[in-house]
Amino acid sequence: MTSRFAFSVSATDGRARTGAVAMLRGEIRTPAFMPVGTAATVKAMKPADVRATGADIILGNTYHLMLRPGAERIYRLGGLHAFMGWERPILTDSGGYQVMSLSDLRKMSEEGVRFQSHLDGSAHMLTPERSMEIQRLLGSDIVMAFDECTPFPATRDQAARSMERSMRWARRSRDAFDAGGDHAGRSALFGIQQGSMEEDLRRASADALLEIGFDGYAVGGLAVGEGQAEMFRVLDFAAPMLPEDRPRYLMGVGKPDDIVGAVERGIDMFDCVLPTRSGRTGQAFTWTGPINIKNARFAEDRGPIDPRCACSVCSTWTRAYVHHLVRSGEILGAMLMTEHNLSFYQQLMAGLRAAIAEGRLAAFAADFRQGYRARAEEAPGSA
Repeated sequence: MTSRFAFSVSATDGRARTGAVAMLRGEIRTPAFMPVGTAATVKAMKPADVRATGADIILGNTYHLMLRPGAERIYRLGGLHAFMGWERPILTDSGGYQVMSLSDLRKMSEEGVRFQSHLDGSAHMLTPERSMEIQRLLGSDIVMAFDECTPFPATRDQAARSMERSMRWARRSRDAFDAGGDHAGRSALFGIQQGSMEEDLRRASADALLEIGFDGYAVGGLAVGEGQAEMFRVLDFAAPMLPEDRPRYLMGVGKPDDIVGAVERGIDMFDCVLPTRSGRTGQAFTWTGPINIKNARFAEDRGPIDPRCACSVCSTWTRAYVHHLVRSGEILGAMLMTEHNLSFYQQLMAGLRAAIAEGRLAAFAADFRQGYRARAEEAPGSA
């Protein structure tokens, strides 16, 4: 029988690794990109179509599912996998990101965070214990510890206090997860390193997490406005602080070139709303950089979105047709753009895995960066 959680590395190339996470609901090939299914759906995609792009795992959102339809309701309906029709692994975030992103709607204390619902104004208390309970009710395969995502910029004192609170919450998350009975025996718990841009705070956070002990470790508090160069600078020292025999997950990242650089620095797992959200607004990712399909120059373009892409969208429809759909606000436009973008991301991950396995990551990354150039029409709102 497959282990509830086992991480193996099959090859390395520099600091990059390729391998797999084996779980009861299936294997996750690493480096892995997880499409975001915030409200029990990857927007504009059926679960089978998400799987067909090459995704091994998706992400669900604790905060949003807590509010609607409610964790207890999902539990009564058989859990998140049955509810949404996705039988492979699901990682659920803890709600910690909303501590930062919904700062105008929350009040934080040592106990946890009291949110005012952005839907109806109702009050909800999210603590490490409640976050673990919600993720248990959802039936999550990879559970994230509850933390405070430190905003950027932050003073050193703010970053230190935020990190220290997150480590206290990590201990409470571990205790509550372990008390979860059968669910704890079927799922895994990841801790989240914080510390903003400060190397010594990142070290203190990593040491605290290692003392508690987790199945995997995430790097949190990046991709929050600091820019790629600063993110890479932090990853250069933050990622090696985390155990080599556990997967490393960079939360909320990111653009394709962000992912390539993070893989080079030893990161194994990623998630981001970018391919789905951008697809719905007209941005397509290609091997030669992002394009805005709404741009007038595509109105009579008979070529595919990306000639190098192997997805069904690129083999079936033209840029001209997708341009028409998106400009017309047709639902099919969002569907095709999302499918293409998710397929592109999974093709990128497959390329990274193969390059690491064959010891040619540096050449792959250099070729990718040379081809993936910025375009004037990258902004989805351009005409």
